[in-house]
Amino acid sequence: MTGTGTPHAADTERGTLDKAAHENFPVAPFFLPRAWRTDLMAVYGFARLVDDIGDGDLAPGGADARLLGVSATDAEDRLLMLDAFEADLRRVFDSTPCHPLLRRLQPTVRRRSLTPEPFLGLIEANRQDQVVSRYETYDDLLAYCELSANPVGHLVLAVTGAATPERIRRSDAICTALQIVEHLQDVAEDLGRDRIYLPAEDMKRFHVQEADLATKTAGASVRALVAYEAQRARDLLNEGAPLVGSVHGRLRLLLGGFVAGGRAAIHAIAAADYDVLPGPPKPGKVQLLREVGVTLRGEG
Repeated sequence: MTGTGTPHAADTERGTLDKAAHENFPVAPFFLPRAWRTDLMAVYGFARLVDDIGDGDLAPGGADARLLGVSATDAEDRLLMLDAFEADLRRVFDSTPCHPLLRRLQPTVRRRSLTPEPFLGLIEANRQDQVVSRYETYDDLLAYCELSANPVGHLVLAVTGAATPERIRRSDAICTALQIVEHLQDVAEDLGRDRIYLPAEDMKRFHVQEADLATKTAGASVRALVAYEAQRARDLLNEGAPLVGSVHGRLRLLLGGFVAGGRAAIHAIAAADYDVLPGPPKPGKVQLLREVGVTLRGEG
C-alpha cells in the first residue's frame, strides 16, 4: 500500500509515518499483533498529517498539497488545506482517496468498520487551532480535547475490537489527560505559535500574565499554575486507569503504557519543579518502567 505508486508520493507517505519514532508514546509497539500494528500505523498516518497541516509543519515542496488537489499558491492556507483533506477523507468511505496516507487508511476503515466521526473530530480540532488561540475556562479546554485527543482513544479501541461505552468513557479521561500533559510540556513551543492552552481563568487565579510564559525560566506563579493543571491531569489519569484492568493480554500492556507514559511525564514535570519554560521535561526510562509496573498492578 504505497498510495499513488510514484516515488514522490511514496516519499511523502514515508516521511509522515517516520515521525512515529519521535512521538511521546509508542504508536504501534512491536509486541502487538501485526494486523493491529498495520492498522494503528494507518490511523497514525492520518492523525500525524492532519496535525502537520494544522501546525504548518508539512514537508517543504508542496507534495501534500498537490496530492490533495491544492495549488502551490493556496498551499499556505491551512483552512483550505484542511477542507481538501476532509474531502479526501470522505472518499475513504465512498470511493478512492487521492493522498497515499488515506489510501493506506482505507483497508483499515473497512476491516475494522470504522466510522468517519473520530477522523472528522481530529480535522475539526485543527480547524479550531486556526481560529482559537486562547481558552477562557477549563471546560472550554475539555471541549477542545474532545476533538483533539479523545477520538484517538476511540480509534484504538475500535481497531483492537475492545470498544464499549464504559471503556470509551475511561479512554476519554486518559486521552484528555495526555493532551493536557502535552500542553504543559509545550507551553513555550505553543506560545511561539501564538497559542496558549492554559485556561485564562486559571492564569488570572494564579496571577500569571502572558508575558510570564515568554521568559526563559518560570517564576513561582507559573510553577504553581502548572502544578495545578498537572494535578488535574493526574486525576483524569486515575479516573481512566481502570480501563487497563478491563482488558487482557497485549492490549492491556498497550493501554497500560499510555497511562504510565502520562504519569511518568507528570513525574518529570514535578521533578523539574514545574518549570516547563526551558523545554519539555521528559521522563527517563527507569521512571517510565516503574510507572508501567504500578499501572499494570492497578496501583497509583
